[in-house]
Amino acid sequence: MIEVSRFWRDPALPFVEARRVGDGRQVCYAAHSHASFSIGVITAGRSTYVTGDTHRDVAAGATVLMKPGVVHTCNPIDGEPWAYLMLFVDVPWLQAQGVDLPEATLSTSTALYSRLLQLFAGLFDADTVDREGLLAAFFLALPGYLEAPPGARLDDHPRLEAAAAFIRAHRLDPLSLEDICTAAGLSRAYLIRAFRQRFGLTPHGYLLDQRVQHARGQLRLGRAIAEVALESGFADQAHLQRAFKQHLAATPGHYRSGGAARG
Repeated sequence: MIEVSRFWRDPALPFVEARRVGDGRQVCYAAHSHASFSIGVITAGRSTYVTGDTHRDVAAGATVLMKPGVVHTCNPIDGEPWAYLMLFVDVPWLQAQGVDLPEATLSTSTALYSRLLQLFAGLFDADTVDREGLLAAFFLALPGYLEAPPGARLDDHPRLEAAAAFIRAHRLDPLSLEDICTAAGLSRAYLIRAFRQRFGLTPHGYLLDQRVQHARGQLRLGRAIAEVALESGFADQAHLQRAFKQHLAATPGHYRSGGAARG
């Protein structure tokens, strides 16, 4: 039987988490983001990778990279099988190592792919002695595998950035669209139209994504799902369950336990 999904964590390394997906057809996502820096490899099959204005088919051997807060999806192509490994690393730890976050979002470097597979193997191996050193060495070497991405960045829009920052700061509060408009000094119509163009989600979708991120961090601590749901701004546990599964393609219980699902 194929292992559909498993999360890996080490209590000694609270700043890092990994996920192994053996059947990506059963792990489909809505548009979402991560609070951490994310990097992963496609190990089998093909999928679509969408981030910003970029929409590409990626196949085994490709590496994807996502800065914190970047909205993206990565889903199967017409039901084709695919598999991948993902690594999520907290930015403060990376900064403490002197690592600058790369601008690249996709790489087909065979050397990087091979190095990442070696890193995952070392993390998953119970006999590995210095996992933190292994991680630090990889990320310090990462820029050498990457080329600067083509194309210009999206222009910054101070008021849209202010709206997003306000949502992040108040993600556990009962926010309304009017609250966000007032904080950013934007009209309702403009905010709805321009926010989605800039961030890939509506203001409400962005708020929901931020609440899922908060719930994810609390579930990693082993807290009760119902308690986390209410704290994170969801109506109840069922509401969190629906949103969590859409954004992370896993139930809160599966994520908290890290357990494997098979298909």
